[in-house]
Amino acid sequence: MRNILLTIEYDGTEYFGWQKQPNKKTIQGTIEEAIKKLTSEEVNLIGSGRTDRGVHALNQKANFKTSSKIPTEKFPLALNSVLPGDISVKDAVEVPLDFSARCSAKQKTYKYLIYNKKNRPALLRNYAYYYPYELDVDAMQRACEYFIGEYDFKSFCSADSEAKTTIRHIYNAYLNFENECIAIYITANGFLYNMARIIAGTILDVGAGKLKPMDIPLIIESKDRTRAGKTLPPWGLYLVDVVY
Repeated sequence: MRNILLTIEYDGTEYFGWQKQPNKKTIQGTIEEAIKKLTSEEVNLIGSGRTDRGVHALNQKANFKTSSKIPTEKFPLALNSVLPGDISVKDAVEVPLDFSARCSAKQKTYKYLIYNKKNRPALLRNYAYYYPYELDVDAMQRACEYFIGEYDFKSFCSADSEAKTTIRHIYNAYLNFENECIAIYITANGFLYNMARIIAGTILDVGAGKLKPMDIPLIIESKDRTRAGKTLPPWGLYLVDVVY
């Protein structure tokens, strides 16, 4: 028996998120079906996190156990030959049998893309949030800095979260510019349900002048979801990396 860790890139547009659901097209279910075609095994693919419907990934991590004789380094090519074009396995390595892509993760990085131009995009319509109004990018960068540290992020969590604790440590948060978009990067030891999208929505409100950068500590301290910005749509969000 081997434990194989995959690095996966996917376009989440046509999927009902990562987690397998009855009668629905999901990333986990699609990859498990591909593994079964190759190995004739029913596997449980454990992802580092459950991305929502429409969310994308550049480097999702997921592990499964197999008795297959396929060499580890051959799994990416073999899986990609049977996977649809919007999912790609980029790498495969063998890990200890007690390794879990979810439980062993030390930190994750997400980014949120905002297309801040006058006219709506065509090619990026499923890959960035369109916001045509003027933004104060310097204020947005200052707001990012207030998120860094260990805090109770209850204000930035959807009410239906099942998390045992809402305390998380954000190691880094900053803006970048890429693909004609403003990219909000957030690295943390874990994310609450919709946390990245709510933080992005709050930083966007700062850029729009609805909030000030110095409001962020007060919103965090309030533990009141209504004080933070809206939850931005899923299609602008990307899982960038997972560190073990």
